[in-house]
Amino acid sequence: PSGTIESGRMSMKLWDKIKKRLFGTSDTEIERKFLVDTKSYYDKWHPTSKPIAIAQGYLSLDPERTVRVRLSGRKVYITIKGKPNGIVTPEYEFRIPVLMAFKLLDMCIKPILHKDRYVEEHDGKIWEIDVFHGENKGLIVAEVELDSEDESILLPSWVSTEVTSDPRYKNANLIKLPYQKWS
Repeated sequence: PSGTIESGRMSMKLWDKIKKRLFGTSDTEIERKFLVDTKSYYDKWHPTSKPIAIAQGYLSLDPERTVRVRLSGRKVYITIKGKPNGIVTPEYEFRIPVLMAFKLLDMCIKPILHKDRYVEEHDGKIWEIDVFHGENKGLIVAEVELDSEDESILLPSWVSTEVTSDPRYKNANLIKLPYQKWS
């Protein structure tokens, strides 16, 4: 059974839950990404949460591994992501001191990505909606984390096209080629 200790060994799902609770991280991220329907944006999506200002920079944009520094409200993280396999990405995220984050952001590849994040609940899932600023202004994406690759979800009315497998929409790639420069 899921979440049990079997034959003296802990199931990976249980270990992942424990790590997430204790350390704020798990070994993998299973995520799908969608565009927010901006044509009817104000008609369909009305934020129910306050925005969280996010500034994030990248120390490495290597396709095999990215290293990100993120200031998210009052929380600060460094995140290492491995090469994705479909919608599954190896991910290790750790909280770091604020002063360290500012020093690391100075070392990051420019520009620094700025966005406001809204957190919404829909059909029992938590959706993170990112409204980008600067050279990525006009881009609004919604992400949802899943428990498994084959988990089915009910999409909110305010999402349109799925862009999970389109590399242009990865935050690390928006540093290299911002949304406003797409033709």
